[in-house]
Amino acid sequence: MSADTLAGMAVEVLSTAAGREKTALSRAHAARWFAARTAGAPLAVGRADPPDRPARPRRPELLAPRDVPRRRPGTPAGRLALLHAVAHIELNAVDLHWDILARFAHVPMPMGFYDDWVKAADEESKHFNLICDCLEAMGSHYGALPAHAGMWRAAEDTTDDLMGRLAVVPMVLEARGLDVTPGMIAVFEAAGDDAGSTGAVAALKTIYAEEVGHVAYGSKWFHFLCGREDRDPKEVFHALVRRYFHGSLKPPFNEEKRAEAGLPPDFYWPLAEAAVKPGPA
Repeated sequence: MSADTLAGMAVEVLSTAAGREKTALSRAHAARWFAARTAGAPLAVGRADPPDRPARPRRPELLAPRDVPRRRPGTPAGRLALLHAVAHIELNAVDLHWDILARFAHVPMPMGFYDDWVKAADEESKHFNLICDCLEAMGSHYGALPAHAGMWRAAEDTTDDLMGRLAVVPMVLEARGLDVTPGMIAVFEAAGDDAGSTGAVAALKTIYAEEVGHVAYGSKWFHFLCGREDRDPKEVFHALVRRYFHGSLKPPFNEEKRAEAGLPPDFYWPLAEAAVKPGPA
């Protein structure tokens, strides 16, 4: 393994524990990848042996989902907890995107596949830093509160299934972010000039705009792989989500942003928990 290959750079990021150090290295490697591409001398993809789990800082304490304390978002403590949860999600997303580059480096893919996921990893790194800036402006930091221990489960469940990884991570988990982020933005807009709220609104709006692209990358390359194998994308998506995703999809769905990202309603509504699908206006 060499850090002069994309897969080697990915393993370096995955092996870095501290959040700010991880994202700094992630952004540096992304810049190096794109500089080489622009110069017409792209780095080799290479091969690597990524860790089963990425390196993590000593804090936050990782708890089972049911044990993570719940706080009302209408309070300062609740808004702080909400931002801390977002930071944790973004740091895991950095690792998920580098992991797909290292773990599936043996699968022949067009160069655009690598460009897309390097760009996504770079943007997730920026998102983590933006939310950490907000936490610090509020007198806190990433690691100050417990966090969800199950964030890496989607990666563990799909270690040998690229289509499964694309179906569950960008097309389910990140698509969920499109559904819930507008509500988070509203929480911080309602807080007015409270410490960190203005910065949080700006950060969440940046995340919301860029996450559409990440979901779109998932949909694009999922459809590409289905086409290469002459398989029906909708049927394969339903089968893979039922195999790897633990639970039902939860409406309401942000149908406009999901459509913008290449996810039509007949992909996700059949997988939703019991709910009445809205009809045409």
